Amino acid sequence: MKITKYSALAFLSLPVMMTNSAVADNQILDDLIVTQSACIGQDCVNGESFGFDTLRLKENNLRIKFQDTSTSASFPSNDWQITANDSENGGANKFSIDDVTGSKTPFTIEASAPSHSLYVDASGSVGLGTSNPIVEMHVVNGDSPTLRLEQNGSSGFTAQTWDLAGNETNFFVRDVSNGSKLPFKIMPNAPTNSLVVSASGNVGIGDQTPDAALDIESGNVKITNGVLEVANSSSSYNTTLINLERAGASRVTFKETNTSYPSDWQLSNFQQTFVINEKTNDGLPEFTLDEDGNLTLKGQVTANNVLLTSDVNKKENFLSVDSTAILNAIAQLSISKWNYKSESENTQHIGPMAQQFYDLFGLGDSEKHISAIDSAGVSLAAAKALLELNNQKEKKIADLEQRLEKLEKALN
Repeated sequence: MKITKYSALAFLSLPVMMTNSAVADNQILDDLIVTQSACIGQDCVNGESFGFDTLRLKENNLRIKFQDTSTSASFPSNDWQITANDSENGGANKFSIDDVTGSKTPFTIEASAPSHSLYVDASGSVGLGTSNPIVEMHVVNGDSPTLRLEQNGSSGFTAQTWDLAGNETNFFVRDVSNGSKLPFKIMPNAPTNSLVVSASGNVGIGDQTPDAALDIESGNVKITNGVLEVANSSSSYNTTLINLERAGASRVTFKETNTSYPSDWQLSNFQQTFVINEKTNDGLPEFTLDEDGNLTLKGQVTANNVLLTSDVNKKENFLSVDSTAILNAIAQLSISKWNYKSESENTQHIGPMAQQFYDLFGLGDSEKHISAIDSAGVSLAAAKALLELNNQKEKKIADLEQRLEKLEKALN
């Protein structure tokens, strides 16, 4: 028998086929067309008031099951189910889609969920809490809309939870697992390009095209209760670790805020001169080195923790010096003109070599340096020896002149 058109009530009033005095299922071997509404379930009644319902499921276990009977391995055969509410006492009021074969429930909506909890508009944009998503994913909430990323440990990795959220004070990343710390913040109205990471990995602060690992377009860098450390594994002699460059003098300040030892030292370059200056003093630079290598010091010079002074109270282990031996040693000292390898050959100097000076006089703590105080001492000792020789010669000449005078008188 082929039924082409039936009302739901007419279908329900069909004679029931009986087999062996038992109620038999109705089997329709052709299409079923219901032009009114249909109610399915143990609690459907004759004269059911459908309102606008076209299909109604009515009983205490509401399920629609999709049971795929495919047997070929090349065809999908997973069974699915639409479930309305849990069936056990105290269960959830919810609507869900169940993966029956996989014993999973990938989609659930609980009763009393707010309007537009999940909304997909005509363009495919998804709204969470809004029916008017402006972008591909639009989240709306009255207080700090948040996206949570939770690693729950089910795959064997340490559990960790992060939040991405924003409100009227800032956009932030929250480390939920460690005291809800906020390691990253962006305040409202932050300038464009406040933080830029280029394709090369360079980071720009206020710079869209950073030219270095960290490129700060403008502004100050301040480290509070921290240390600025520069390390480089290169063994190149010409590696620059810190470069200060500007159209004008560059300056580095070392300021001591301890009121017991106040100081404000500055290193700067000024008109092709390197200057060290303590500003809280009289304002005059303590150290000045010009481009020609001329060094000016405001105070005294100390070498090897010893002030280069002639104060007898600063010295010990006195030994007399043979000035004549010093003068004789100077006679052996080679004096030549030369220039340092770091200088132009046109920049000439005159003087001995440190190695020979050390061999002849044994002064200083190195054969590669001649101390200014040692060279001055050798010069003074030699001058003293020359003076003594000169005095001896003067005395000898005076004696000879007297003898000559006596002889001249005797001959006359």
